[in-house]
Amino acid sequence: MKITVLTLFPEMFSALNASILGRAQRDNKVEIDVVDIRAYTEDKHLKCDDYPFGGGAGMVMMAQPVVNAIEAVDPGHGAKRIYLSPKGTPLSQEKVVALGGEESLVLLCGHYEGVDQRAIDLCIDEEISIGDYVLTGGELPAMVLCDCVARYVDGVLSPASLVDESFSDGLLEYPHYTRPISFRGLTVPEVLRSGNHAEIDKWRREQALALTKARRPDLLK
Repeated sequence: MKITVLTLFPEMFSALNASILGRAQRDNKVEIDVVDIRAYTEDKHLKCDDYPFGGGAGMVMMAQPVVNAIEAVDPGHGAKRIYLSPKGTPLSQEKVVALGGEESLVLLCGHYEGVDQRAIDLCIDEEISIGDYVLTGGELPAMVLCDCVARYVDGVLSPASLVDESFSDGLLEYPHYTRPISFRGLTVPEVLRSGNHAEIDKWRREQALALTKARRPDLLK
């Protein structure tokens, strides 16, 4: 999979070179290109934002550099083009799995008060939000999307890692424990040390249901 990120602040994406995503890129499982939108502005001062028509606080990213950048990295519109926006459809595990099947994605990171609507109308296939809150820009949501989606690319994780986790069966995941058996007065549940896999599976299911009921009852619907 190839993911191209368009941003005014490419230096923020150094985190994608670490841990599992970094290994996935080194192993050529995932290609992540971070592109500076400023390279495509026609303004001699590299300006990419201006005051909004109608007044209001803040600045708006101009259509010209955004459209030129998107058309440069995806000239044939072969990629799924996504704008990270609080106005977008909420990101869900189902959406992540679907995006994991795409061959290429283009992610547009807005900033300031957002992006000129004409750039969105001309170039964007879908707007996605990572939650009901507002950030200073789309860079962190783009990193979240990269991390979520890359996990579903063949070879990035072992298949077993994707089967039994939060949201994989509509529930939150059960608690995990490792050595030592006792730590500061807290002990690993005896059933997990019993070797009885049927009872372990039963315990895990009960814990997942209890956690989901307590924290995300909406999922049980």
